[in-house]
Amino acid sequence: MRLEAITWERLTDVTADRIAGLTAADGGPWLRVAVDGAPAAPTAELARDLSEALRIRGRPVLVVGSAGFWRPASLRYEYGKRDPDAYYDRWLDTGALWREVFDPLDPGAGGTGRVLPDLWDPVTDRATRSPYAELPRGGVLLLHGALLLGHWFPFDLSVHLRLSPAALARRTEEDDRWTLPAFARYEDEVVPGEAADVVVRMDDPRHPAWHRPEP
Repeated sequence: MRLEAITWERLTDVTADRIAGLTAADGGPWLRVAVDGAPAAPTAELARDLSEALRIRGRPVLVVGSAGFWRPASLRYEYGKRDPDAYYDRWLDTGALWREVFDPLDPGAGGTGRVLPDLWDPVTDRATRSPYAELPRGGVLLLHGALLLGHWFPFDLSVHLRLSPAALARRTEEDDRWTLPAFARYEDEVVPGEAADVVVRMDDPRHPAWHRPEP
């Protein structure tokens, strides 16, 4: 894979331009974009910057963090608090994401654009009780978080912030290093560096480089 040096500012602008020019694969009025990466990668920050750039371009945006759709602790920790396979397979409530985020943006399912931005607070381990958000026609969903690819989510564009195994180990907090085998499994099973539409290598976050296949 050939990589090209890029600044975060240019990455944001070029990616926002590409999103603004997309047509949804299902022909619907909403676009769905993933910003995928390990917790050590700035997925939330890039999603925020993209949302601002898209709003300047006249597109309504809803930013959703996947951690707001983690399962309750009783299910996440069923096999212990530091089980990497459970983290990979069970923490993210994919059914809730389909029901509350993707189906409302599916014209074939009678989508209304009425999306739940989060369901569960993993810190308090309680339902968030957030109100539904209305994403107008022509709007863009930006879903950010870890391990988002490989679930058949209907993304119109996916961005993967990639860290080499050594960089990921170096930048992962000590208390979270038990998750590293999950990301090794993700690399083996999903191969996000090939599955994503846009890949950003950020072993040194001050000097990102990217691979952008032509649309």
